[in-house]
Amino acid sequence: MTNLLVAIKNIIENPVNELVEYYRGTNRANNMGDALEKYVKDAFCGIDNSTLDSDRDKKYSQYFSYLGNSNNPPDLILKNGDAVEVKKNESLNSAIALNSSYPKSKLYADDSRITVDCKNCEDTPWIEKDIIYVIGYNPKKTKQLKSICFVYGDCYAARKEIYAQFSDKISQGIQEIEGIELAATNELAKVKKVDPLGITDLRVRGMWHIESPMKVFKDIFVINNSAAFSLNAILLEEKYNAFPAVDRLFLEQIGVVRDIEIKSPNNPAKLLKAKLISYEK
Repeated sequence: MTNLLVAIKNIIENPVNELVEYYRGTNRANNMGDALEKYVKDAFCGIDNSTLDSDRDKKYSQYFSYLGNSNNPPDLILKNGDAVEVKKNESLNSAIALNSSYPKSKLYADDSRITVDCKNCEDTPWIEKDIIYVIGYNPKKTKQLKSICFVYGDCYAARKEIYAQFSDKISQGIQEIEGIELAATNELAKVKKVDPLGITDLRVRGMWHIESPMKVFKDIFVINNSAAFSLNAILLEEKYNAFPAVDRLFLEQIGVVRDIEIKSPNNPAKLLKAKLISYEK
């Protein structure tokens, strides 16, 4: 079994800045996005770039129940554990592009945007999973991983009904337009035969963005621009305490964990007890 605290421990023990160069020798990654996702996967598995591809595949199968693709969230699911979505950003304050998927406080099995294989990835059917957003920051025109942050969805995004109501209203408004032919779609709408010849279709899709955790939690995160590398993670206290004691003890002994309070994504008037894990090199 693996979890967020295991991944953080492995990154602290093996921080890598030049990710593309780190993986390029074996053609495992050709760009920063691929390299970042590979690094995150390896961190959860406790392996490094010296691991043979055949052994890496075995480790992935051992620790992950699902590995996704760029078109459907999430990027991976820990076996009997959390979902993980990895994003790359070139600026600390730039918004995170989520494309057609709105921000998630949890991952739900009835989400139409996840694949059948994702829904059936574990022996026991699952209904919902906690989701971790992993944001890697590499400055523009460099291949350096300057900073990485891990934020659980329930610390960052509102409940799904908040977002779904807007999508539903937009879709409903399009459906009420007279004289159009609609096709079934997971997007906001798909209008068939727009032109007189009936040869043109219109796809209407949402493009969701959310502010970077670096900006949302700027008063909480420890970000030292002169540091070679920094790591920050936020999770609710209840979630932190549910992790194995041995994983918590390592981080507490090296002094990278502290108590914080964050605004509830559903009600900013309510403060939630949470944990900040912060490390810099």
